[in-house]
This record gives sequence, C-alpha cells and structure tokens, in this order.
Amino acid sequence: MRITRAGWAVMTVLSLFIVAISAKYFSFDPSTFFRHQRATYLSHQLPLYLHVFGAITALAVGPWQFSRRLRERHPRLHRRTGATYLLACLVGAIGALLLAPVAYGGAVTGAGFACLAVAWLVTGGAGLRAVLDGRVADHRRWMIRSFALTFAAVTLRLMLLAATASHLDFRTSYTAIAWLCWVPNLLLACWFTRTRRPVAQV
Repeated sequence: MRITRAGWAVMTVLSLFIVAISAKYFSFDPSTFFRHQRATYLSHQLPLYLHVFGAITALAVGPWQFSRRLRERHPRLHRRTGATYLLACLVGAIGALLLAPVAYGGAVTGAGFACLAVAWLVTGGAGLRAVLDGRVADHRRWMIRSFALTFAAVTLRLMLLAATASHLDFRTSYTAIAWLCWVPNLLLACWFTRTRRPVAQV
C-alpha cells in the first residue's frame, strides 16, 4: 500500500492549515487560548509554548519527509529537515507531558495526552535509532508511525469540530477525543507498515 499523490496533498494541506491556526498562540494574547484552559495556560506558559512550538514545527516539516523527490534529489536537506522534525517532536512532547496533569477534563484526559506524548517520543526515538543503524526501511516505518501521532493535532481539531456541530457535551467529548485523536492514527499506521513492502513514497 502506498500513499497516493492526492492523499499526500490532503495530508499536507490539512497539516499546514492547522499550523496556520495554531500560530495564533505566538501573538501571546490570552484571548486566543483555549477558553476552557485559559487560566491554566496563563499559569503554565512555558510548557504551553514548548508544546505549541514543537508540535507546529513537526506538523509543518513532517509531510515533506515522505517526498521521494526530496529524498533522492536533496538527501542533505532531507536529513536536516528530519533532524528538525525529531527535535520538534522532542520539544513538543516535553511540553505535552508537563501540561498533561492539568489538562481540561481531568485525569482520563491527561492520561490520553500523556500517552500520546510518550508514544511520540518512542516512535521518534526508534526512527532515529533505525537510521543511525542503517536500517532505512525500518526508519521509514517508524517515521510513518511518528507522523501519524503528529497528525493527531489535525484529527483532534476535526473531531472537536464534529462534536461541537453535533451538540455533544464538550467535557465528555474532549475526554474521549484525548484518546481518539491518536490511537486510531497509530493503529492505522501500524497496519500500513506491517509488511516489508516499500512505504510512503510520493
């Protein structure tokens, strides 16, 4: 199974759209914060900005790592943007782990986001180890799994939009979405990478 050009384009457009929306946090205007967490964010601004900066950077550069043209024609650029992606994941995950205990919705919500952050670190670390060992195919598999977790930033917002449009209880929906925004993504990525066939080239 391969990512089609159309699929890659949709993934990239959605990723960049969320990057543009999330960049509002760097206006440092509290009115742009998630209203249910505004007071919490104001008292936890360092982890908030670590998470936002890391997440939007990973979301912005991640899709380009799946471009075969980039890998073949500009391997040095591919390596540099890959390093940027992994560093961004590290920073974003640290911020997420610091924010998880005070997540809106309580312990179940916080556990969902904390597990997402840990999975983000594990997949990125495994991808880095694989490429350093020269296991390129394994590296690609792990990076697909890593970006599936990064893409949770997109699926979370799409799910929140659907929940709001359906007039569901927001707190309950948010707690469920803390898990649903990434677990299906990861399961799909694991299924997608389950064989030794070539993966994720556009």
